[in-house]
Amino acid sequence: MKRFILLSLLFSCMMIAVVNAQEKRKSFNIEKPSIRAFLPDSNLATGRAIVVCPGGGYEHLALEHEGYDWAPYFNKQGIALFVLKYRMPHGDPSIPVSDVETAIRLVRDSASVWNINPDDIGIMGFSAGGHLASTVATHCAESSPLSFQILFYPVITMDRTFTHMGSHDNFVGKEATEEFEKKYSNEKSVTKRTPRAFIVFSNDDTVVSPENGIRYYSALHANGIPAVIHIYATGGHGWGIREDFRYKKEMLDELSAWLRDF
Repeated sequence: MKRFILLSLLFSCMMIAVVNAQEKRKSFNIEKPSIRAFLPDSNLATGRAIVVCPGGGYEHLALEHEGYDWAPYFNKQGIALFVLKYRMPHGDPSIPVSDVETAIRLVRDSASVWNINPDDIGIMGFSAGGHLASTVATHCAESSPLSFQILFYPVITMDRTFTHMGSHDNFVGKEATEEFEKKYSNEKSVTKRTPRAFIVFSNDDTVVSPENGIRYYSALHANGIPAVIHIYATGGHGWGIREDFRYKKEMLDELSAWLRDF
């Protein structure tokens, strides 16, 4: 209980629920934004942590298959998982971005409480949540430095020619200027300080074009940032960790191998 009290005092705007690897999931009645922590058994803990941004087109959140359901996979590898329930932007990008930055700061500043290495924190995002994750990875290197990013079928760009227009309209607004769109087209914001990346798409994704991932990978590669991209033959969009994704085993094996590389 002391953990909850301490962290609530430090971050009064971010409520927290904690779930150990062997416990039944539980949560509090909380207001947005909120974060749910899934901690590995202490004998498995590596100190690594991941903050997760579920997708949903910046209008809702797929909290289960793009959030909570990932906890067993990561906890078995000794990785702590923090699933973020972020606020919707309604045309103001600073709203969800500030929620992610607060979550990262919470995890880092409370590293000793969570048994986490403050220098081994990454971010994971799905679809629009992948855009949010890559926005923080590219725009907040000084304020919220990250060690790595994991992006599943992410919206990367706000370029109207190949973005997801629902995410675009909800994030920057329907009447966004070209300059504002460019600012949040993250393939244009990669620097030498952008963290390494694992990017995944399905070739037949008709919701978010794989071109988003390809251009982001190309920008990372051009800047000398370690990155991999996997494009599976089929799967469409939004599969997360669902059992009906044909390449689930291959995808998880590839991700586990990548995580062991650093």
